[in-house]
Amino acid sequence: MKKLTLALFMAIAIAFGASAQKFALIDMEYILKNIPAYEMANEQLNQISQRWQKEVEAKANEAQTMYKNYQSDMVFLTDEQKTKKEAEIVAKEKEATELRYKYFGPEGELYKKRQSLMQPIQDEIYNAVKKVSDERGYQCIFDRASSANIIYASPRIDVSNEVLAKMGYAN
Repeated sequence: MKKLTLALFMAIAIAFGASAQKFALIDMEYILKNIPAYEMANEQLNQISQRWQKEVEAKANEAQTMYKNYQSDMVFLTDEQKTKKEAEIVAKEKEATELRYKYFGPEGELYKKRQSLMQPIQDEIYNAVKKVSDERGYQCIFDRASSANIIYASPRIDVSNEVLAKMGYAN
């Protein structure tokens, strides 16, 4: 009876071991560097960002120039003129701040532009990763580029090149 129980226990243990989960890794940075559309989108975002930054800086410089002029002319101005000039300076500073928020805020134009340019690329990568996972039977695929917890991983489980191949980018 002990041998039968031991044999049954061993059979169950082997069955659980045979259905072990399979894991793989991808390197998102490596994948993105090999997608020309990503590089073009990044360049476009950099150009837009620089153009908007110059526009915001120009507004801020206008406010600063107005303030310097106000300081140098202050002795010649009446109280009413001072109040008017101060209001103009505050309005210009507020305009610069609002412009900065409009372009670079959490829901600003840069964020929206980044989403519109990057979302299709991210969706394409996700679909390719899903295909590789389905074909190879992986239960989980980790991104080694964003996980600081992965100290070492065998290069054999890195499927980045397969993902690129699924997307049509051969290495």
